[in-house]
Amino acid sequence: MNFIETRGNDGQHPAEVSFSAAILSPMSSFGGIYVPKTLPQLGIPFLEKHLDADYKTLARAVLGAFEIDIDPAVIDKALATYDDFDDSNSPVPVIKVGDRLFVSELYHGPTRAFKDMALQPFGVVLSDLAQKRGEHYLILAATSGDTGPAALETFKNKPNVKVACLYPDGGTSDVQRLQMVTENAPNLKVIGIKGDFDDAQNALKLLLGSTSFRAKLQEKNTLLSAANSVNFGRIIFQVIYHIHSYLELVRQDAVALGDKVYLDVPSGNFGNALGGYYAMKMGLPVEKILIASNSNNVLTQLINNGKYDLRDRSVVATISPAMDILKSSNIERILFDLFGAERTKVLMQQLNNEKHYELTTEELARLQEIFAADYCDDTEGKNYIQAAFQDGYLMDPHTATCFKTHETSETEPQATIVYSTAEWTKFSPTIANALTGEVDAHDLDALKSIAKEANTAIPAPIEALFGKEVTQKTVIEKEDIEQEVLSFL
Repeated sequence: MNFIETRGNDGQHPAEVSFSAAILSPMSSFGGIYVPKTLPQLGIPFLEKHLDADYKTLARAVLGAFEIDIDPAVIDKALATYDDFDDSNSPVPVIKVGDRLFVSELYHGPTRAFKDMALQPFGVVLSDLAQKRGEHYLILAATSGDTGPAALETFKNKPNVKVACLYPDGGTSDVQRLQMVTENAPNLKVIGIKGDFDDAQNALKLLLGSTSFRAKLQEKNTLLSAANSVNFGRIIFQVIYHIHSYLELVRQDAVALGDKVYLDVPSGNFGNALGGYYAMKMGLPVEKILIASNSNNVLTQLINNGKYDLRDRSVVATISPAMDILKSSNIERILFDLFGAERTKVLMQQLNNEKHYELTTEELARLQEIFAADYCDDTEGKNYIQAAFQDGYLMDPHTATCFKTHETSETEPQATIVYSTAEWTKFSPTIANALTGEVDAHDLDALKSIAKEANTAIPAPIEALFGKEVTQKTVIEKEDIEQEVLSFL
């Protein structure tokens, strides 16, 4: 399968590239990104065939359908990273929490967040490609809290790869920050920036598209790639767990094979939702994809009224910080799929230059055939956390936003799969406040309070973070990012 460009071709890039080329160099013409030229069609026969398949078997089949140019032995090695999850046989448990309401828990990997589902195998694939080509890569990552720890974990001590990870100083939870700043592998650099996630992501995209930066890297015999979801190497692994979660509902007799379901996704950069969209297009029976946001509700506005407007807006700090994003990268892939490269280029350039764009009435109608959206403010989120806990389920603030869309955005009596993107341990002060009224607790104190309230243990890797040495102390102005990265190399 080949990959093409979301904004058309500028004559300087190949018209089509392989999967390996797209993940090694993820930015394309006019600042666009890569998408599959076609999607494999799986449908009910595929689902029937894999009804009793374990997760890795299903993953091999989905990746095989994409016909990617990666050696099967490397794919096996990549998928073996799931053996280090809590349950190697079931890395993604799906739990019933209410009438027709199920939670797909994506956080049972080493960094306790859903980014492990894609980044753990992705790291193996990219490192193997670099070694086989005899090339050295700098991997850039910008994080709102979860991509960073997962990228650092998957690439640490990997040959032929160095990672520079940008995070907004003060814009993550303490646990997320500690997961990054206590990393001490020599091929990792963690950089706090004085700004928000959008600043970090904008810097990443500018560096990825900068010919002068690439030239400076070439002087150091280094090529450039990215671990953010602009890289399709992330997205392809995210398609799989949507298919798995549906099959889990069939196995639990919650739905009959072929019944449609709602996918209810907490959304910031839209990679998780995009994986569900591709699964739907490949034949997964989906009624609609529900997009849950926090008070940074640009996606809600886009889906409900067709306007993406960043004028007079700045990022609002919320209790669900991984979604504190205004410029959502993967919307571009949706625009391309629905409206084509020429229209996508116009819309994205207008957003970059004028900070807004507006869909036509017909375009909005097409978008709303697939998506519905709402947002959940912090007070509502805490109320959902408390209510779910009283019903026996402990969840994080990002998952809580989905409970709002479940209530407000469904029109058919179908089963709903909520995607839980992080373990409760990563946002303990918020959850302690929701459950016990505790205010301004330090993370470790809050973890202990929740563990006592829920009669559960604090996972050892999380508790151990608080005794680790902080080795990554760099915090800089966003204007100094390029020089800091070059100094690291």
